[in-house]
Amino acid sequence: MLVRHLSLTDFRNYPVAEVELSAGPNLFVGSNGQGKTNLVEALGYLSTLGSHRVSSDQALIRSGQQSAVIRARLEHAGREILVEVQINRSEANRAQVNRSVTKVREIPRFFSSVLFAPEDLALVRGDPSGRRRFIDQLLFARSPRLAGVASDYDRVLRQRNTLLKSVRSSGVKGNQLSTLEIWDDRLITLGAEIITERDALVALLRPHVEAAYRAVAGSDHSPKLTSRLSILSPAPTDDDLDDQTAASSISLGSPFRRESVEAQFRAAVAGVRRQELERGITLCGPHRDDIVFELNGLPAKGYASHGESWSFALALKIASADLLRADSSTGDPVVILDDVFAELDKARRTRLAAAVADYEQVLITAAVFGDVPVELTARTVHIAAGTIVGEPTDA
Repeated sequence: MLVRHLSLTDFRNYPVAEVELSAGPNLFVGSNGQGKTNLVEALGYLSTLGSHRVSSDQALIRSGQQSAVIRARLEHAGREILVEVQINRSEANRAQVNRSVTKVREIPRFFSSVLFAPEDLALVRGDPSGRRRFIDQLLFARSPRLAGVASDYDRVLRQRNTLLKSVRSSGVKGNQLSTLEIWDDRLITLGAEIITERDALVALLRPHVEAAYRAVAGSDHSPKLTSRLSILSPAPTDDDLDDQTAASSISLGSPFRRESVEAQFRAAVAGVRRQELERGITLCGPHRDDIVFELNGLPAKGYASHGESWSFALALKIASADLLRADSSTGDPVVILDDVFAELDKARRTRLAAAVADYEQVLITAAVFGDVPVELTARTVHIAAGTIVGEPTDA
């Protein structure tokens, strides 16, 4: 998969931008705040329908404008395809493929990318929500159908929480509890599928993460990934579950068996019924799960050094790219390195460059040209104040 041309209209700080791209490495260089990250952010949006920097689409639209357009000409095996998303401020977003209207949610089927950014350090050091988002994005990229399952689960979760809040404020009534049991069934059915699929993906990632960590860190610190489930905690009360939860996950089988997950989920819901009615919120399910990262038998969060944390975060993204490459019928995912090299020491810079060197297309942003290993600098675009001031040139 290659991006041959990127066109932006009123996206971030760009009134208009037209950028030709080539196979292999493409480097965008510019001082901080000039707009280089905005270019790769736009491409990341096409593969995830979200930004790695902000949670709201509104921030992507240039100030004073009502919409922004991302348009990319893609190529695979000599065949070109034009994909376009219009992000609107006051109405639903729109999308086209080869000038024909399509559903926005279909766009990631046509374009796959893996983005590395300084924010990725939060995968290791941050809250469980970031790790859930990471695993789900990879899950949906490999199996788009599961995005619909997750959307249905979120809708059921919202409805169930609304009912729990109503019960808490008005007192327990028989008909409300009957309705709650109906929502329980939907929550368990959908949630069990998400839990099972996530765990299967974690199992697939493990060997790739181990290999990628060795490649980036230059040593083996026994990286490990383990699913941590809220349905295995007797009375979960917050987003960070206790360490015993991860250890007890073997009771669901390895890999997790769907029927075992559903049975445990149902038991967990029954066990926290009183707490849920008191608090007006759903206390267990995939929306409260986590993935535990370990190095040398210790949790990476809280024990890993800065360099080790970075190596683990990079390994997770490299492993993701490897899995998508193995699955894809449209070639390699586009690898995006957004201002990552400034965060790494010289040895890790060299190893990361080697780890992504054989991907069909790599896009890099950097504030300082010298931070980027020379093998990734053959084609360079210079950016200043939202303007492309230097086009790529062949080495």
